[in-house]
Amino acid sequence: GAPEPLRWLLRSPFDRNVPVQLELQELLLDHVFQRLGVASQGCVDHPIVLTEAVCNPLYSRQMMSELLFECYQVPKVSYGVDSLYSFYHNRRQNWPCSGLVISSGYQCTHILPVLDGRLDAKNCKRINLGGCQAAVYLQRLLQLKYPGHFAAITLSRMEEILHEHSYIAEDYIEELQKWRSPEYYENNMHKMQLPFSNKLLGSTLTSEEKQERRQQQLRRLQELNARRREEKLQLDQERLDRLLYIQELLEDGQMDQFHKALVELNMDSAEELQSYINKLSLSVEQAKQKILQAEVNIEVDVVDSKPETPDLDPLGSEQSLEDVESINEFEPLFAEEQPEVEKPVAAVQPVFNLAEYHQLFLGTERIRAPEIVFQPSLIGEDQAGIAETMQYVLERYPKEQQAILVQNVFLTGGNTMYPGLKARVQKELLEMRPFQSSFQVHLASSPVLDAWYGARDWAVEHMTREEGWITRKDYEEKGGEYLKEHCASNVYVPIRLPKQAPRTTEALAPSRALTSSTGNPCEQA
Repeated sequence: GAPEPLRWLLRSPFDRNVPVQLELQELLLDHVFQRLGVASQGCVDHPIVLTEAVCNPLYSRQMMSELLFECYQVPKVSYGVDSLYSFYHNRRQNWPCSGLVISSGYQCTHILPVLDGRLDAKNCKRINLGGCQAAVYLQRLLQLKYPGHFAAITLSRMEEILHEHSYIAEDYIEELQKWRSPEYYENNMHKMQLPFSNKLLGSTLTSEEKQERRQQQLRRLQELNARRREEKLQLDQERLDRLLYIQELLEDGQMDQFHKALVELNMDSAEELQSYINKLSLSVEQAKQKILQAEVNIEVDVVDSKPETPDLDPLGSEQSLEDVESINEFEPLFAEEQPEVEKPVAAVQPVFNLAEYHQLFLGTERIRAPEIVFQPSLIGEDQAGIAETMQYVLERYPKEQQAILVQNVFLTGGNTMYPGLKARVQKELLEMRPFQSSFQVHLASSPVLDAWYGARDWAVEHMTREEGWITRKDYEEKGGEYLKEHCASNVYVPIRLPKQAPRTTEALAPSRALTSSTGNPCEQA
């Protein structure tokens, strides 16, 4: 039978992680083929199914087709839209072929009307909000709430909170009013534990260990100072030996060499030379004494932390004894007022709980972050939300087609996995649709993986058919931007270049006559 096609699902081009360079795309394809156990050297003898963005530009498709056909020599390629593949996978026997697909992913949200099994590209709308913007908004909220954990509140942790703790409120204002109740807050507030360490700086060191560490630091300082003194002493000794050698030249009567050496040292006379020799000799002697003294006092006496008992003044000892005797005479008078000596009670010191300090309390943030797809104004975006965009798309159709579309409102994409999203869409449809009109909202069985499953189902069913497959012959004849449409693909809009009318000799004659008549204004005058 025919080999099973390879399915490599590309993310939306609005995603920042999608590469647009041929070299990087080639490296990614090599990695995918290697992981699948397919040799990509020379030829990949497998059909390829890829996903592309809604209304993908022709240049992007041309670049990918050129890479697949020219570099990998694939037999045929098919392009489709991920949300439409998910719609195709979740189809049931009683489902209509038409519907309104709401696909919300990491970077954007699409509203896609499907009529009679084909995408209506003219009325597709995109909202530039998704899971990424919700995670960034939640990060800002928690960083303002917990400035002490600014670095620990990362985007990866915010995505974890969105997946595990967030939900869509059916009525956002009413839900906020509920959170004002302390009892409701205590029952619905979630806690998230941040990583922490019980070991604080200096908390595990005893007084003896601190004293030993202090002594080690003092020894290091002493060794460093001793090394610097020795280096300075060595340099001064070398300079002194040089000056003494020059002085010996004067004593030996070698005046020419003596004067030459003075010029090199920038000195004028023998008296100046003698003055430098005396200063250097004194400096060398002082350095030697300091080194000897440091060697004697290597061990440093560490001052005990306990205060010493001060010595009594010998001159005032007699006066102090007399004062003590006079105090003892008045002791019986104050005996009753003296309180009884109680046993010392150990004071209970409050213990700082690090675990509680590193906890995040998630309250209204659970609903505020995912609400941005319905109210983009929460983050300052001048866009319409899902409800307004859905109503705008429906109003572009007559009432009969509106009724058909709302009978199958399909939710797919990773950003539609919030609890309560289906109920929120139903509430919005109930408000915008006519009184007592019917509609149905369906959620994909696996919003994240159904795009892959749909591409697999389509490829298996259409393996032996020509529908939807672009062969190498089609690529060579019609170009890399060519697309064969199918139930989960974009609409192919070929490039139509305007034809230029041929310029005949009869049309050129009047222009030549006009230029000749207007060429010399003096002749016309």
